[in-house]
Amino acid sequence: MDSYAPVLMAKGLKGMVGKGSRGKEVIDAMKKYKAVYFAATGGAGALLSKKIKNSEVVAYEDLGPEAIRRLEVEDFPVIVINDARGNDLYIEGKKRYHRG
Repeated sequence: MDSYAPVLMAKGLKGMVGKGSRGKEVIDAMKKYKAVYFAATGGAGALLSKKIKNSEVVAYEDLGPEAIRRLEVEDFPVIVINDARGNDLYIEGKKRYHRG
């Protein structure tokens, strides 16, 4: 989805949920458009689904789970990995705890 993310952010996307790291182009777009990327723990889909209060497909319904949705959540157990300042927890976390 990285190839689509900058265009979607330019059109108003403010948050994304996933598991893996994002590319430089996406992180640069997050800074430019003030968006964030949330990471969910792999295998926690059932828990996450219980925290979604409302879900509305806003684009690309034919993509199924990859469709763009507007979510209303409560106590959603995700972590901000990339913020609107360009910080990357995947990189910063490794630096903080690396024993080299």
